Amino acid sequence: MRFLASVAGLALVAGIATTASAQDDRPRQVLFTNVNIFDGVSETLIENGSVLVEGNLIKTVSTEAIEVPNAEVIDGGGRTLTPGFIEAHAHLALMGPSLSAMEANSTWEDFGIHATRMAEMYLMQGFTTVRDAGGANGGLRRAIDAGQIVGPRHYASGAFISTRGGHADFANFTSPPGTDTNFSRLNMAQEVSGVDDVYLFGRNNLRMGATQLKFMQSGGVVSAFDPWQLLAGSKEEIEAAVQVASEYGTYVMAHSYRKEAIMSALEAGVMSIEHGFHFDCEIAALMNEKGAYLTTNLTAFDPGLLDVPAVKNQPSSLRKAISASATFENYIPNMKECPVKRAFQTDCVGSVEACNIQIAYEKYLGNEFFGPYTSMVTLTSTGGELVALSGDFTNPYPEGKLGVIEEGAYADILLIDGNPLEDFSVTGTGDKWFDAEPRPESPETIRIIMKDGEIYKNTLN
Repeated sequence: MRFLASVAGLALVAGIATTASAQDDRPRQVLFTNVNIFDGVSETLIENGSVLVEGNLIKTVSTEAIEVPNAEVIDGGGRTLTPGFIEAHAHLALMGPSLSAMEANSTWEDFGIHATRMAEMYLMQGFTTVRDAGGANGGLRRAIDAGQIVGPRHYASGAFISTRGGHADFANFTSPPGTDTNFSRLNMAQEVSGVDDVYLFGRNNLRMGATQLKFMQSGGVVSAFDPWQLLAGSKEEIEAAVQVASEYGTYVMAHSYRKEAIMSALEAGVMSIEHGFHFDCEIAALMNEKGAYLTTNLTAFDPGLLDVPAVKNQPSSLRKAISASATFENYIPNMKECPVKRAFQTDCVGSVEACNIQIAYEKYLGNEFFGPYTSMVTLTSTGGELVALSGDFTNPYPEGKLGVIEEGAYADILLIDGNPLEDFSVTGTGDKWFDAEPRPESPETIRIIMKDGEIYKNTLN
């Protein structure tokens, strides 16, 4: 009898241990209550709702009470719960102060340290996802996802793909064609001359962890060798980039200013037009037909653009900026008349402190030009759709949607004081650019920042 009792006791202990182990193995649950929900799509908030997070996904969204006995409960106090913001065109590794300085005087340590600081800054500004539009490879994402550094989800483009004299030709002035550069050695920018080079460097980018390819099709304003009107890259070269991307189930983003560049990129199969300043209703019709997306840095339409030091202190850049501003003046009215799917873009190259200011100003301009609802969709669901174009096997985050609050989506969540559909400033806007005071590490109005089910900021208590 003693033996049987002992066996029964052991079985009871084993059962308790198994139950405890099962409880320990369950994903963490966080329940947000008493929140008004912007789901990333709707024009009105879901009032007095609740959102249950299980692990790194949203399990339930409801206006009814959700009973979860062991969940961590966060009472939102009537605040607004939104998807985490998505930056669709950043350059986390490019610290400035100029392209020539980065080419001549920067090491991989400089770029890596700057990218680490930029990643944390973006997350603390409410951006839980960043699409890097050139300069960074897959190593930054690996470090973030492994928890070695703090930052948003990271969609890297690898090296800019550019023609000689194009917008990503960062070589020194006297550098012969085909010569290795600081940027090429680090796979941050690669010069192509023909289809074979596009195949070579496009495939290498994807090998290095890129989630999409970036082709420099037009020129720029502050770059050294390229007029903004440049039509760089042959039809065959752009189609080669699209072919390489399609081999990996992903897509090409093209730096395109002029209408001719935009139209030819779309016809070649490019799915993401960057900047697109010459946008008009004919472009809109083709974009909607192709299912393509646009990202535009609205600071390009700021009245103070000509006072930017990198512009006004360089005569060639000032001439280019004056010409470009005159040519692109119809972008805003055209976008209002013939809207397309447009994601948020800052395109900042510079110090962390300067980019922090520029991000806030870009948010401000979005609201000034297009209003709060369109600005919120631009910051959230449209960006989520865009990064998902990287496909089922190149997309590093395939388990859930981004940029929306819905069941099965990733638990990338902000809790914000006030209603951003009525007062967009609560998203962390700033109404000044180059004469602005330094901004705080994180907007006070963003009270909680959750990425992948983990809370990185909570100032409710």
